[in-house]
Amino acid sequence: MKYLPVKALQAAALLCCLSFVLLPSHKIKIYLIGDSTISKKEIKAYPETGWGMPFVYFFDSSVTIDNRAKNGRSTRTFISENLWQPVADSLKEGDYVFIQFGHNDESKEKTDRYTPPEDYKANLVKFITEARNKKAIPVLLTPVSRRYFDSLGNIKETHKIYSALVKEVAASTNTPLIDLDEKSRVMFQQLGKDNSKLLFNWLEPNEHPNYPPGKKDDTHFSELGARKVAELVLNGIRELHLDLENRIVVRR
Repeated sequence: MKYLPVKALQAAALLCCLSFVLLPSHKIKIYLIGDSTISKKEIKAYPETGWGMPFVYFFDSSVTIDNRAKNGRSTRTFISENLWQPVADSLKEGDYVFIQFGHNDESKEKTDRYTPPEDYKANLVKFITEARNKKAIPVLLTPVSRRYFDSLGNIKETHKIYSALVKEVAASTNTPLIDLDEKSRVMFQQLGKDNSKLLFNWLEPNEHPNYPPGKKDDTHFSELGARKVAELVLNGIRELHLDLENRIVVRR
């Protein structure tokens, strides 16, 4: 009987260990639920971009992003239009649900989507509870800020009431929270009133064929803005030390 040399056996053992280490992590899915600041856009809307679109490119192959966010939706209409139930039915143990609403919930003038504060909180709790019932991990995000500056060049707080409600729910349910409202306001302030336009769908007349008259949009992002906001969410994941932190692939 022939025996392998000791060095060959050591090399084989090392290769076996490395193969084990390099095996991909178990597959998980991140569901994104929310409004137009996250959602995938139709070609006719470009260069408007939801932050959920570049978000898909920051993770390794063990992570799949399922972006269910829809333009114009509030927590109330996301439930009433049966957009939430398919997500709840699909959740598996270890999946994540990133929850960012508020832009439309707080719009009192838009009665088709407005959600009173107490109902807003109840809807957030519903998402959290039903995700946890499936052993999935809910993560709350305050609504990303709009780009509004005062006359002195200071960024204004545009979601004061509804961001506070998200924080209340996060505290009462012990749910991980990414304060995207605060993070985005800091970023816009650092850029300043004029340079921050680059992050939004601001276009001069005839600059883009989809918007011949031009566009001055302080809510929806350009491709650059969506990527920068997605990076803020990634920073939030790192700060929370979620398991997802180890699945982020740094691309420069």
